[in-house]
Amino acid sequence: MPSESFRTSVGAGVTTLLRRRVLVRLPIQAYRVGAGWMFGSRLLLLHHTGRRSGRTRHVVLEVIGGTPPDTAVVMSGFGERAQWYRNVKVDPRVLVSIGRLRDRPALVRVLSADEARSVLVEYRRHHPHTWSWIRVVLERSLGQTVTVDDAPPVVEFRLDGS
Repeated sequence: MPSESFRTSVGAGVTTLLRRRVLVRLPIQAYRVGAGWMFGSRLLLLHHTGRRSGRTRHVVLEVIGGTPPDTAVVMSGFGERAQWYRNVKVDPRVLVSIGRLRDRPALVRVLSADEARSVLVEYRRHHPHTWSWIRVVLERSLGQTVTVDDAPPVVEFRLDGS
């Protein structure tokens, strides 16, 4: 298992890459050409409405829980300052593409602290190595220590018909 200093160094690099718009938007293009299925249920494309502009916005997020195809749970990697998070709090009616499902209407719900903790504990239990990497990236992007007890906001997407 990599050392903490190695994870911190790599985490710094990943954090820098996540701030490169062109790289972060590549998965959006994959979804647009109908290749979102290659991400399985691990990633989702969120179509949301800009809270000021009213324009449709897109972002690809990592799914950390839920029961596809009915629900998907994600964490806001940039905390409460993430634009998508701020937008869905204003208008929780969104469209979600996940796996082979495209443009499904969904309703967003911000999980309570207890619900978020439960999801993150499960995620950490099932994906301990991934969690150790994600935690470092989160800490670099947020500038604070991250644990399952004080993680960034966690939201649930409930797809219509579920």
